Amino acid sequence: MKDRNKGILYMVAASLFFALMAASIKFAGNIPTIEKVFFRNIVGFIISGYIIFKSDESFKGNNIKYLSYRGVLGFLGVVFYFYAIGNLPLADAVVLNQLNPFFVVILASIFLGEKIKKLQIPAIILALVGILFISQPKFDYSILPALAGILSSIFAASAYTIIRHLRLTDTPMKIVFYFTGISSFLSIPFMLLGNFVIPDTTSLIAMLSAGVFSMIAQYLMSTSYRYAEAGDLSIYSYGNTIFSIFIGIILWNEIPNLLSSLGVLCVLTGAYLNYCAKKVKPAVS
Repeated sequence: MKDRNKGILYMVAASLFFALMAASIKFAGNIPTIEKVFFRNIVGFIISGYIIFKSDESFKGNNIKYLSYRGVLGFLGVVFYFYAIGNLPLADAVVLNQLNPFFVVILASIFLGEKIKKLQIPAIILALVGILFISQPKFDYSILPALAGILSSIFAASAYTIIRHLRLTDTPMKIVFYFTGISSFLSIPFMLLGNFVIPDTTSLIAMLSAGVFSMIAQYLMSTSYRYAEAGDLSIYSYGNTIFSIFIGIILWNEIPNLLSSLGVLCVLTGAYLNYCAKKVKPAVS
């Protein structure tokens, strides 16, 4: 029980730093998305590399294949997420990114044959209704940021599933090191092709801060999975949305409209039902 509580504490702390990271990216302003991705990750790459070096730990990962998968999927998730952050209210972008548990349920049912529990059906329906309320689709180019937010959650779901597997073979710091390194490397070609502008002081500080906050959040999240099961922690990761709502109101006066508020409420309610479904033990016959 003590380990579970420790895992929850780490996840709540990770949620706070993820919210601060998202706010920093939005604060960076009209910098190209891929440049934000690069600065966000290069900071974590340098810090995690330094920590590994000082600890005399080997830089070689034990599961290179899955570390690479996590890096590529995480990179794609961050690109779409940062695009959504730059074009949506902060809380809307964050909650769309946090749809990943619902996509895990759907994809596991389709590709792995895992049975969807009865309580998960209304949870998924609520999440889908929430998407409609938040995106308020007009079926033109204005829907792109919301679609980007949804795609970010799909890639995040894949990446987080791999983290759960990697905890058996690699340390949290090494997982962060490979993820940030691969993401930084993949960003460079896009910047060389013109997706780079010289940032002003405010934007540079904001992007570097995002890198520090992200690095701390990644470490805390990876550590939380060492103390508790993913099913026990999933509901607490939604602290990111709660923190982001307050940050958006304070920094940008982003007061959610009625539909957006209903959408966030639907997603959070669905998340709670999904959490409850995972906690229900099957009846013994």
